[in-house]
Amino acid sequence: MKKMAVVLCGSGFKDGSEIRESVAVLWGLSRLGVQVQCFAPDRPQADVMNCLTGKPMNGESRNMLTEAARIARGDILPLTQLRASQFDAVIIPGGFGVAKNLCTFASEGSKGKVLQEFKDALLEFHDHNKPIGAVCIAPAAVAMTFPGKHFEMTVGGPSEAAQEIEKLGHKHITTLASDCHVDRKNKIVTSAAYMCEAAIHDIFEGVRKLTEEVFKLS
Repeated sequence: MKKMAVVLCGSGFKDGSEIRESVAVLWGLSRLGVQVQCFAPDRPQADVMNCLTGKPMNGESRNMLTEAARIARGDILPLTQLRASQFDAVIIPGGFGVAKNLCTFASEGSKGKVLQEFKDALLEFHDHNKPIGAVCIAPAAVAMTFPGKHFEMTVGGPSEAAQEIEKLGHKHITTLASDCHVDRKNKIVTSAAYMCEAAIHDIFEGVRKLTEEVFKLS
């Protein structure tokens, strides 16, 4: 049985991992009979957002690991414990939290920084020639981790995010939410998901394809 890691960073599309995308990844891997272990940084979120009003909840702090445990139903470990040698692949669901918690892409674009423990994990998977899957805005965090590596990836159609990814030395591929793009040479699989205006079944379809392609490459 293959074993894959899923990296989360909170719970909620405004400040953590996008719940529907996270569930789609877990659902897709379950269909393939994959053993899954979730991880998240044991750190405070960059901010806390009210997903009803879209406004920040000033003065409130939430821990990424604690919040992500809601999605993982408690079966989750600190990101510092992730070792590529113990897994066949890693997948990162999207959500605005990826661009704020796992890196600073949201505020600094291609000039931003990547959370060190997240960067270390991705570098280790790539060094071990193991696939990396990234959903929604997560390809931007991957792009920041590997500047100048000429990966092919997608965040949907032409956009500011796509431009920033190309500034980092990668090639952006336009896709629909229901598709994914496979960079077989570098074992990078990406799907745009909610970076596109799309129905939930199209989001799940794109993520389903991503999980299958990651599975094939692992």
